Amino acid sequence: MVIVNALGLVSVALALVLAPLLQGVIHRTKAFFAGRQGAPVWQPYYDLARLLGKGAVYSRTTTWIFVAGPVVGLASLLVALTLMPLGGASAFLAFPGDLVLMLYLLGLLRFVTVLAALDTGSSFEGMGASREVTFAALAEPPVFLALAILARKTGALSLSGIMSGISPTLWVTAGPMLALLATALFFVFLAENARIPVDDPNTHLELTMIHEVMVLDHSGPDFAMILYGASLKLWLLGSLVVGLVLPAGLPWFLAWPAAVGGLLLLAVLTGVVESTMARLRLHKVPQFLVGALIMTLLALVLGAR
Repeated sequence: MVIVNALGLVSVALALVLAPLLQGVIHRTKAFFAGRQGAPVWQPYYDLARLLGKGAVYSRTTTWIFVAGPVVGLASLLVALTLMPLGGASAFLAFPGDLVLMLYLLGLLRFVTVLAALDTGSSFEGMGASREVTFAALAEPPVFLALAILARKTGALSLSGIMSGISPTLWVTAGPMLALLATALFFVFLAENARIPVDDPNTHLELTMIHEVMVLDHSGPDFAMILYGASLKLWLLGSLVVGLVLPAGLPWFLAWPAAVGGLLLLAVLTGVVESTMARLRLHKVPQFLVGALIMTLLALVLGAR
C-alpha cells in the first residue's frame, strides 16, 4: 500500500533548492584549509545557470543513448527523492520495500551514465565506466545490508518507517551498532559521490579519474543535468547518514532545520576529509569499501545480540 504524505513535498523542495549548496560548502571548506578565499558557496548555482545558457555539442559517433543518459539519470534521482524522508518526517511516497526501489533507482542512474560513456567510443570513458561498475559492486552491499539491519531493528520495511524509528531510546540501547552503520554509510557516501579518498572530482588527469572521465564529452544543458544530479545524489545519500545520526521525534518545525543543518555539517566534514587526506591508490579503493562492509557485518553481529 502506497502512502502519500503531502508534507513530504517540503523535503523534496528543500532538496531541489538546496542540494547545490552542499557542493559550495565543500568547496569553501577546502579553500579555507588551503588558505584561499575560494569561490562563494553559491558558485554551483552560477555554474548551472551558465551551462543552461550554452548549447550542447555531440560527436558523430554518439547515438540517442548519449543524449538520454543525463535525462534518465536526473529523472531517476527525482523519483528517488520522493522516497527519501528528511528530519524524521515521512517521505512524499512511502510503502513497504521502497528502500529497495530507491537503491535500484540509484543503480539506474549509474547504468545510464555508464551506457552514455560507452556510447562515445572513447577508450578513456570506457576505462572510467569499468572502474565505476567495479567499485559499485563493492559499495552497494554495505548499503543494502545496513538498511536490512535497520529494518530488522525498527520493525519497518519502508525508509520513512526506518528513519522515524531511530529514536534516542534506540541510540541508548544500540548505540555501537548505529555508530558502525553511520560510519559505513559515510564511507559509501564518499565513494558513491566520487569524493576523496576514492575519487577526486576536481582532477583532469584521465588516467586517475573514475566518475568525471565518464562525462567528459557532455556539454551545455546535458552537463548541467549531470552536475545537478550529482548534487541531488549528494543530498540523497547524505540524508541517509544524517537520518541515522539525528534521532527522530522532533517537531516538524525543528526537524527540517536540524536535518538541513546536519547535511551542511556533513558537507563541511566532507571538505575536511578531502583537505586532510590524500586520494587512495586505485588498488586500495576495494579495501576501503570492504572495510565499510566489515563494519556493517559487525553491526549485524551486535544487533543480533
